[in-house]
Amino acid sequence: METTPNDTAPAPAGTASSGSVAFSPAVRFIHTADWQLGMTRHFLDPDAQARFTAARIDAISRIGQVAHDQSCAFVVVCGDVFETNHVERRVVVRALEAMEAAAVAFYLLPGNHDPLDASSVFTSATFRRHQPANVHVLDRAGVHVVAPGVELIAAPWTSKRPLVDLCAAATSGVDADGIIRIVAGHGAVDSLSPDPTDPALIGTVAAEATLASGCAHYVALGDRHSTTQVGTSGRIWYSGAPEPTDYDEVDPGNVLVVEASTTHIQVTPVALGTWRFVRRSVPLDSVADIDQLGQWLDSLPGKARTIVKLSLVGTISLTASARLDEVLEHHSDLLGALEIWARHTDLVVLPDELDLDEFDLGGFAKEAVADLHQSAVGGAPEAEAARDALALLYRLASVAS
Repeated sequence: METTPNDTAPAPAGTASSGSVAFSPAVRFIHTADWQLGMTRHFLDPDAQARFTAARIDAISRIGQVAHDQSCAFVVVCGDVFETNHVERRVVVRALEAMEAAAVAFYLLPGNHDPLDASSVFTSATFRRHQPANVHVLDRAGVHVVAPGVELIAAPWTSKRPLVDLCAAATSGVDADGIIRIVAGHGAVDSLSPDPTDPALIGTVAAEATLASGCAHYVALGDRHSTTQVGTSGRIWYSGAPEPTDYDEVDPGNVLVVEASTTHIQVTPVALGTWRFVRRSVPLDSVADIDQLGQWLDSLPGKARTIVKLSLVGTISLTASARLDEVLEHHSDLLGALEIWARHTDLVVLPDELDLDEFDLGGFAKEAVADLHQSAVGGAPEAEAARDALALLYRLASVAS
């Protein structure tokens, strides 16, 4: 997907801004955000968590490769580089080593997860000791020169609760003088936020006005993990996270290659993500339905990096329930994670006559099973406990046989 809202050709090489400062007619760079290095997920076992953590570090190398392939001058990371200011030391040093090896300039903006406060990871002894020359922290609001005729206007977070539109504050007083400027910001925009009272919302109208005035030419944002264009100019974008982080993300796993001049913007998403979050509602009423679920799970590519959440709805027999347990256990071993979405699951296990025949009991035991069956199919408060007891008996009987 490309956006070219203004197809006027860039100024010829050698054109100078006011004050006779020579500048490049255009610049190409990578816009990314929300790396959230060190992120953990409660539903991942230790093995899957290790792969999940490594994938986020590996994404840095892939970003560096895209930068070289696309002849990008630098990479700007618009906030939430780290999951928290208190990430493990190994996460920091591995990230810095990956950026150094990428051999392209990285500009890191503190966001709401890693604000530039007293405990900032960016001012820690570990970060400063291992910070390579090609890694720069956008540690003050305002203009940062990144190349002749190219500047970043940074809007870093210095606390978790800003009280103003940081992007508007950072661009205040900047003149339109022919220099290519990219605003690097983080946070929710007012046109997409569910909370209009948040004083830190980034004003869409104000950002569009800044672009229209020529004071800046592109607004690079972080915080929203889905790649999203904002406004009508085609010059305000969320890059999205380079690796997915949750089920609700619409289009994660991308970085944006941006070519910018004072008169021209071209934005091209590049897919980098290796993990997937998949959510699915599954109606179950028979063993055949469960076999179909198993076939769908079998068909998923890249299982070790796929996280699945299932909503199960229906009524099944004890035989079908045992088959379901087998399918879910098998694929839990293959997938990054397999969750049952309890809040949206309504699966009832009711024994049928064939199930009862499987017990092959007589006397008192047969009468007890019959009583459990009556409780299970009724509406009594103990129905769920009775169904669980019958399911356990069925599994034990199956093992014994």
